Amino acid sequence: MRFYEVLLHLYPASFRGEYGAEMCAIFAQRRRDASGVAAALALWVDVIWEILFNSIAAHWDVLRQDVRYTARALARTPGFAITAIVVAALGIGANTAAFTVTDFVLIRPLPFPEPERLVALWERLPGYTEMELSPATYRDWKSMNKSFDVMAGYTELPVNLVGQGDPERIDRALVAADLLPTLGAQPAIGRTFTATDEREGAPGTVLLSYGLWKAQFGGDPGVLGRKVLLDCAPSAVVGVMPRDFHFPSREVEIWTPLQFAAGAFEDRNDNWVNCAARLKSGVSMEQARAEMSVIAARLERQYPKENSKHGATVNRLRDQLSNQSRLLLIALCGASACVLLIACANLANLLLARGLVRQKELAVRAALGAGRERLVRQMITESLVLAIPGGVLGVLLAVTAVPLLARLVPNSLPIAQTPSVDWRMLVFASAVTSLTGVAFGVFPAMRAGRNADLSGLREGSRAGGGRKERVRSILVIAELVASVVLLVSSGLLMRALWKVQATDPGFRTDGVLTLRTALPMPRYEKAAVREAFYTHVLSEIRQLPGVSRAAYISFLPMTMGGGIFPASVNGEILSRAETHTASMRFVTPGFFSALSIPLHLGRDVTESDSINTPFVAVVSQSFVRRYWGNENPLGRHFQFVERDRMVVGVVGDVRVRGLERNSEPQVYLPYKQLQGGWAFFYSPKDLVVRSDAPPATLVPSIRRIIQSADRQQPISDVRTMGDIVETQTASRSIQLRVLGAFAAMALLLAGIGIHGLLSFTVSQRSQEIGVRIALGACSRDILVMVLRQGAWLAAAGVALGAVLAYAAGRAMEGLLAGVTPADAPTFLTVIGLTLAMTLFGSLLPALRATRVDPITAIRME
Repeated sequence: MRFYEVLLHLYPASFRGEYGAEMCAIFAQRRRDASGVAAALALWVDVIWEILFNSIAAHWDVLRQDVRYTARALARTPGFAITAIVVAALGIGANTAAFTVTDFVLIRPLPFPEPERLVALWERLPGYTEMELSPATYRDWKSMNKSFDVMAGYTELPVNLVGQGDPERIDRALVAADLLPTLGAQPAIGRTFTATDEREGAPGTVLLSYGLWKAQFGGDPGVLGRKVLLDCAPSAVVGVMPRDFHFPSREVEIWTPLQFAAGAFEDRNDNWVNCAARLKSGVSMEQARAEMSVIAARLERQYPKENSKHGATVNRLRDQLSNQSRLLLIALCGASACVLLIACANLANLLLARGLVRQKELAVRAALGAGRERLVRQMITESLVLAIPGGVLGVLLAVTAVPLLARLVPNSLPIAQTPSVDWRMLVFASAVTSLTGVAFGVFPAMRAGRNADLSGLREGSRAGGGRKERVRSILVIAELVASVVLLVSSGLLMRALWKVQATDPGFRTDGVLTLRTALPMPRYEKAAVREAFYTHVLSEIRQLPGVSRAAYISFLPMTMGGGIFPASVNGEILSRAETHTASMRFVTPGFFSALSIPLHLGRDVTESDSINTPFVAVVSQSFVRRYWGNENPLGRHFQFVERDRMVVGVVGDVRVRGLERNSEPQVYLPYKQLQGGWAFFYSPKDLVVRSDAPPATLVPSIRRIIQSADRQQPISDVRTMGDIVETQTASRSIQLRVLGAFAAMALLLAGIGIHGLLSFTVSQRSQEIGVRIALGACSRDILVMVLRQGAWLAAAGVALGAVLAYAAGRAMEGLLAGVTPADAPTFLTVIGLTLAMTLFGSLLPALRATRVDPITAIRME
């Protein structure tokens, strides 16, 4: 019998109260009539099934009644309903959008089979924790390890595609034949590469991305075997990759075999090979790291000069993103959680106030027989009815916001740029909607159910005082705390952004147009052919109206590229360590003046600096400080890239690695002193044009000039130098705009919360205010009384919020670019904004309190 009584708890409490005793009596009779084990078992099966089915029906019937009642109640107060739905939508939408992007970048598995076994391997050098491998190191690691099923190399190197419409520069990945099997990826059409394809001198083969196949080949399934020209060399199409395949980055549009030349394994410091591997089943990351450390130590003993202090780094392929990118997303999630907290506090305050207004109604319902469970259930149903449309509207807001947040998705992961709307987003939105409905509804519902007795008929106008008002005040303080945290975080990031943007890049960006014309090899292998191209293009461009300067460089500052090589003086042989490396670029004469890089000493490179003259270099000030201090460097010699070079000029430092990263000293070499072999990679390819004319008006003319020099030469990466610099802070700007929107939303909601609390307090205390006025209180006294309450709320919120904001600043210190978490201007500004918001939120209720008619208020029930 006790078990049957437990089963009855599946019914609503009101149902049990009305029919429970009768049902127990009937069951007892049936149990006495059931003789034998079979009859008793059949009875229990029948009873359990009956209770399960009927309890669901009973709950459904109660739910329909509650929903209909809620709909009628909300229809009588449409302003309250719309406000609650919009507030809920803001909180749910912000969190859903933030979760979708964060899940896409940090949590969701990579789109490969068993992605947890995929790792990236790097060589660790003094000053560099993650450096690409040299071909020799890659070969040794591949043959010596026992922790990986497969280890495969790859690198990215753009290529000119000719023969499919206009010449085009596209992103390419050179991959080992076993890379795609390592990833577990298969072409949608055709085959992958074989060991034959990666042999030196093998016929060219190429895999197309799905997008390129559609755009350039019209999605023709007969594309297999078709020849395309890549850097003027024919390659046969052997396959098309699936639509959702992105590796090593989403910009890559074709893949070709990674082929090593015969001499590629001679220089163990020629680092350019990226490496991915798949762990063997049962091998942990710790075991793999331990083995790679042993292998690195063995190679250091075998090659003590080349591999001195070299180690190995093994990371999960999933974790290949910068600490800044990770912090940006974590900060975004924290901000969205603050918005949700404020939204829930605001909604709870609204429902508390609504519950107090309806207290007599609830008391009447209790007097007519409604139990506490029934009333609490009704109030929770009302909160969920408000939360569900808020959740639907929030999902729509999230779907709209996610593309705007796509720039926070780092390019270093092999995933698409924009997260799709899938079941994960919808499940999260549903969970947040349910949590929001319960979070802002359960406490007001419990309070309403506890006070739904005859005292509710007697409380009258004092229903809003005492403990109830303290609860609402605590909720408003919580809103203020979250607002202060968001405002301070946004302020700190804004100060950091300003500081980064104010960093001198070492050159002037105004009026500078840039574009890339990468010359294909071996077509431009001969120096005379390259020099003829540069001379023709530059001389024609310099004659264009408005153009004052034009020059070429290997790689522009703040773009991918540029070699890092050891530099030494006095013939000392050095390894590649941070304390004595420099970045290398080849330039044509006039580059420094084109970018307004100051020339401090000596001269620029000239057309007379050729392969037949002494090798010279123009170096940066940081290079001079490192090697010669305050001494005059002109005429001094140093060893760099296997050559003795003489310093002929000193220019200002340039932030070649970006505004936030330290840059190695720079060495600029004359373009005519570029030697063959691997150095062709550093041949000048980025054109810089300084002009008084709008950059867009120059592009057609420059394109005609380049086409006249070489009809098969594509133009790519057309942008201004200002755009390149702005890209350095693009992710910061996006995050700051999002956090700023969240902070503004939080401040507005907190202001609404203060206004609502004080307005309700004034209406509930109208009798008291009327008595005070009747006893002689002047308008100023009433005004001060109401404003004092708002001031106390603001003071409590600001004090606690400032402490939490400092903790938040410490947590995201990696994003602050030298701005301290306790930045005084930021905190003072936020305090001023919060106090101003409190004043505006308090002023209208305070003025309304001064206009209370004492006679009317005293007579009011």
